[in-house]
Amino acid sequence: MSIPFVRTFDFEYGQAARLSPLVQRVMADNPGPFTYTGTGVFIIGDASVCVIDPGPTTADHVAALDRALDGRSVSHVLVTHHHADHSPLAKPLAAKHGCKVYGFSLPSAPTEDGGIQLEAGHDLTFKPDVEIRDGHIIAGDGWTLEAIHTPGHTSNHLCFALHEENTLFSGDHIMGWSTSVVVSPDGHMGDYLRSLNTVLDRDFDIIRPTHGPAILEVRPFVQAYIDHRLAREAQILGALETGLETISEIVAQLYQHVDKRLHPAAAHSVLSHMIHLRETGRVNADGPDSLGQSYKRP
Repeated sequence: MSIPFVRTFDFEYGQAARLSPLVQRVMADNPGPFTYTGTGVFIIGDASVCVIDPGPTTADHVAALDRALDGRSVSHVLVTHHHADHSPLAKPLAAKHGCKVYGFSLPSAPTEDGGIQLEAGHDLTFKPDVEIRDGHIIAGDGWTLEAIHTPGHTSNHLCFALHEENTLFSGDHIMGWSTSVVVSPDGHMGDYLRSLNTVLDRDFDIIRPTHGPAILEVRPFVQAYIDHRLAREAQILGALETGLETISEIVAQLYQHVDKRLHPAAAHSVLSHMIHLRETGRVNADGPDSLGQSYKRP
């Protein structure tokens, strides 16, 4: 099944748009290949609110968020993960409003990716004031959010479920406009597939990613996300069956109709799949997993 991407939606940079009785969004003006139209910052509540993924520290965005929060109190600042388009404004915003940042710290510093930019960059300063894990409940004035640990895109990725509206704020775990990047060693394909099934089993009415429009047909969309990853695994196994052994050979075959400038990123994605296939006993190798390693079927 092809993924039924949703790529068009109405928004205006720097304005607080009312999305539901409990949810507003302020869109940061930081569009790009990894952020799509920009970082969507969600404000939950009315007079006393929670802010999810405050985004970058650019002057225009800070001013826009200040306007949206004028006359309101902020009780919590939540961060889905440590990437530079999500978390840098968290600490300054929390300090301004006298509250704390809630999130999941990275277990170790991110490693280099060989010079290939696969994401918007790491926020190496990210450290929440309050460490939260799967199942943690954060309650405010008329709203209740539940943390759901969804490793895969990053090991510390959290989604947040708004109980009153059966809505999931999915960060970068699930996006309507594109698939999510899963890059080893912090990203893990096995974890990612398990996390997708966790979301599928919760049967949410709506998913609101940090980038792009809301996903309204939740169950078929998430299932298509899962099916896409499983189909890619099958393609990789099929390529190995034909005698291909290296990731570069497999990328050249599977992505032959894709712009070659994207092949380095595709190689990292194939490596993530290969690691998972090896962990599940479907692929063998003589040494450590790497872009240069040779792989075979058992």
